[in-house]
Amino acid sequence: MKTHELFAYLHVRDADAAIAFYERAFGARQRLRLTDGQGRVGHAELDLDGHTLMLADELPEEGIHGPQSIGGTSVTLHLHVDDADEVIRRAAQAGATIEREPEDQFYGERSGCVRDPFGHRWNIGHAIEVVSPEEMQRRYARLLQAE
Repeated sequence: MKTHELFAYLHVRDADAAIAFYERAFGARQRLRLTDGQGRVGHAELDLDGHTLMLADELPEEGIHGPQSIGGTSVTLHLHVDDADEVIRRAAQAGATIEREPEDQFYGERSGCVRDPFGHRWNIGHAIEVVSPEEMQRRYARLLQAE
């Protein structure tokens, strides 16, 4: 059987706390958790409304580190929801830091950005209009001229 999927797989300093955060902030439900002999989470799978988020504790001995250990992240996760304002508020109440308050965007989405307590950056948004690629490019060019 062939399966073609793409999953976000996060590494964090404290997977137990991260799982609890994602449950509170994003309504995730844990489907699977595997632990090693030291009690570290070697693999966990969370369900986010039918989509899988995988995560595990850092494994420094394997060269696997999370954003807190490397001092940042080069990845932003985009979570599309029904109400971005509400999810961003809930994430902040659960311990995330708001980096950008929700606002209407040129590409037809209302979105904002949070950093979770484990260093991962989340762009959270919901659709407000359908924008063609041509119109999106026009709006983007206009936005860049205004800067």
